[in-house]
Amino acid sequence: MALPLALSGQDLIGQARTGTGKTYAFGIAMLQSIGKPRKNRKKPRGLVIVPTRELAVQVSEDLVTAAGKLGSRVLTVYGGRAYEPQIEALKAGVDVIVGTPGRLLDLVKQKHLDLSQITTLVLDEADRMLDLGFLPDIERIFKLIPAERQTMLFSATMPGEIVALSRKYLNRPTHVRAEFDSGEGEATPQVRQIVWRAHRMDKIEIVSRLLQADGRGLTMVFCETKRACDMVAEQLDTRGFAVAAVHGDLGQGQREQALRAFRNGKIDVLVATDVAARGIDIDDVTHVVNYDCPTDDKTYVHRIGRTGRAGRTGIAVTFVEWEELTRWKMINQMLGLDFAEPEETYSTSPHVYSELNIPKGTKGVLPHAARSRAGLSAERIEDLGETGRVRARGGRRRDEREREHEREREDRPARTSRQRRRTRGGRELAESAPERPEVELVDAKSEETPAIFTTDEIQAAAEPKPARGRRGAASTAIEQALADAPEAPARRTRSRKAADDVPVEEVTEATPTRTRGSVAEEAAETRAVRRAAAPESESGGRAAEPVVERRPAPAVQPEPAPSFLTTPAAPVRQEPERIVPANPFTVIFQSPDLATDDDDIAPSAATERKQQRRQARGGGNRRRTN
Repeated sequence: MALPLALSGQDLIGQARTGTGKTYAFGIAMLQSIGKPRKNRKKPRGLVIVPTRELAVQVSEDLVTAAGKLGSRVLTVYGGRAYEPQIEALKAGVDVIVGTPGRLLDLVKQKHLDLSQITTLVLDEADRMLDLGFLPDIERIFKLIPAERQTMLFSATMPGEIVALSRKYLNRPTHVRAEFDSGEGEATPQVRQIVWRAHRMDKIEIVSRLLQADGRGLTMVFCETKRACDMVAEQLDTRGFAVAAVHGDLGQGQREQALRAFRNGKIDVLVATDVAARGIDIDDVTHVVNYDCPTDDKTYVHRIGRTGRAGRTGIAVTFVEWEELTRWKMINQMLGLDFAEPEETYSTSPHVYSELNIPKGTKGVLPHAARSRAGLSAERIEDLGETGRVRARGGRRRDEREREHEREREDRPARTSRQRRRTRGGRELAESAPERPEVELVDAKSEETPAIFTTDEIQAAAEPKPARGRRGAASTAIEQALADAPEAPARRTRSRKAADDVPVEEVTEATPTRTRGSVAEEAAETRAVRRAAAPESESGGRAAEPVVERRPAPAVQPEPAPSFLTTPAAPVRQEPERIVPANPFTVIFQSPDLATDDDDIAPSAATERKQQRRQARGGGNRRRTN
């Protein structure tokens, strides 16, 4: 219906379900109006603008197929690839350019692309380009194109805002719908839709069992975020499935490698974000899984439209979590579906096996006998000369890990029997000198090394120390102090008369270590002895004092000069003088008795009461006598 209008040169707004062949609707009309290529014509005549790189590659392949007889030159222009091949193709001459807005404006700014001779402009998936924020770039491209042109907009969903905005740049457009009796954006009737309310931690288990259903072909799993996409791909790869991920954080070469492996059947599961939900046409896609609930009705329509294309049938399974139930009810109302209250489902629910035709007893891990896919690593990565940073995938695939382990096992040298050798000082024991006894005899005449510890410290360390407790700590300290202290002299109780008979030689004897209490007693005894030895004369004078025998002081030996060859002896530690009584039971201090003989004894309370009674009786007798 749109093809006759497009061939006549009118502006169109085409809307049809996904998978109905919109690409050929505008492609055939564009190639027909351009005609066969000419050598003197190098500037492009047709321009197709798409929102994603994957869609650009697919549209280019379809146009090349349609222009097989005409020989039209079609060039694909998008970011992530080197500029040089695209610039060389533009210099050689092209007829149709298919690209994204960003790279098109870059080539125009570098003056390698001239859009002044464009006669046909097509916006494929126009609503998606406006959602991605391409509207300012689209307006700049419209200003670079001649006003006399044919403009066509095609999409599966066409909101009213897009139609109103397109009237500004289109000349009396005709809005064409493929089916008048159907609601806008309605899903493909060939797709069987299943909506379940599942728990977040159990969704990966349901997907693993769904991938083992009978008759399953290629499967696409859609996630909302890039991180969730990597997580799902990693877990499915761990469970044994041939899987690859496609999202915006991967390099262009990796994204195209995954799509080629998916088309060629080297992998059978493709986990992607919404970047692969627009216009990607891959045969034999039998199942589509919405791992995360779509954000709106248009996203839901484009996701499930990857299956059931060109009259085929497919199954679309959507998981709705409890917090996403409100969003799903809005999508269900907009599309007029019958899943307002999704059934609560778990991986062990019986209806999962019956509705998806899963054999009973299937677990969440793919058996080794069923792992027949070559894997992602079997597809070669094309060197596209990427301008940006090459991004790594979220995790390594199973076949890559197995090959790495095989290489490590091959490179690892074989183990050989090893005998232990006894060595001494880096030489073997047989070559070394004869063994010496571990204990060497010391010659008595050899110089001895001066001791570091004193004799007292060695004896103190050799003596066994008694065990101390809390209660016996005081008694143990007193016993240790008594053992270390010298014997105290006996207390002298002589009278002055007896002291006069003491000879002088006794005074010159060496006295033991004095204590603070015995100093005064010895001083008094010394004075008494001196007075007895020198009695006063009758004339009142004092006789000459007797000569007291004094011991000569020991000669002081001169200390030898210090030498660096001799080791100085350790200094002897001087312990302070200990004041310990001779007997622990001796009274050291006694408070003075301040009482005298004249003091009366204080009467007791009973005695005072008796005195009071006597005084009372005596007073009464006095009254009678008076």
